[in-house]
Amino acid sequence: MSDPTPVIDDLREESEELDALVAPLGPEEWRLATPAPRWTIAHQIAHLAWTDRSALLAVTDEDGFRALVEKALAAPDRYVDDGAEEGARQAPAELLAAWRTGRAALDGALRASAPGARFPWYGPPMAAASMATARLMETWAHGLDIADALGVTRPPTDRLRHVARIGVRARDFAYAAHGLTPPADRFRVELTGPGGDLWTYGPEDAGQRVTGPALDFCLLATQRAHRTDLALRAEGPDADRWLDIAQAFAGPPGAGRRPKGARR
Repeated sequence: MSDPTPVIDDLREESEELDALVAPLGPEEWRLATPAPRWTIAHQIAHLAWTDRSALLAVTDEDGFRALVEKALAAPDRYVDDGAEEGARQAPAELLAAWRTGRAALDGALRASAPGARFPWYGPPMAAASMATARLMETWAHGLDIADALGVTRPPTDRLRHVARIGVRARDFAYAAHGLTPPADRFRVELTGPGGDLWTYGPEDAGQRVTGPALDFCLLATQRAHRTDLALRAEGPDADRWLDIAQAFAGPPGAGRRPKGARR
């Protein structure tokens, strides 16, 4: 049984780093457009706050979370955007305070959860460590969109190890989300971390593999960059197909990002 404390600590650190980026922004900057269509910086933070509240319900109130899922199923094409839009209408100070309050409550609930507990989610049920990993993944990914809107670069850190891991573990989910049957055999994944160390997943003698920079794999799995703009290599037809459909997040397949050369 894995100890969730390290990833919860990393989630807190990732969130605080993003908080420091948006806290000084003025009202006009909160309305800056991000790479996500129709989403401003306010929408990005509102989405994080909304998803933190959903995760808190999953951890502390299973019936309440089921009711939330029913609302999502009633409007599968709108519920994410609707949640972001509602939050983005708040004044920036109120939105920032709500995000801080929600993520602090989730932090406490995850740390207090019983060992071995599993919580419902929009995809498969999650343990505390997996829930924290999913929240870190989203915080990092939406933080990239915010940084892009502001024209700043956030250097990659070893916290990406969590994003890479959930991207690898979500392989079969990505196939299923596209109506495809997952391959029977595991792939070998070898990624070079920001510090130059090698992160490996899957059997060393696997017949198919994916290699490349960890940052690029994380960008792909969170659909923050198009595959053609990344230095990832696939060996084997199934591994190659995976790189076209990979997603680390729950829910239906996203539209992804267009190649850089195709952007306006």
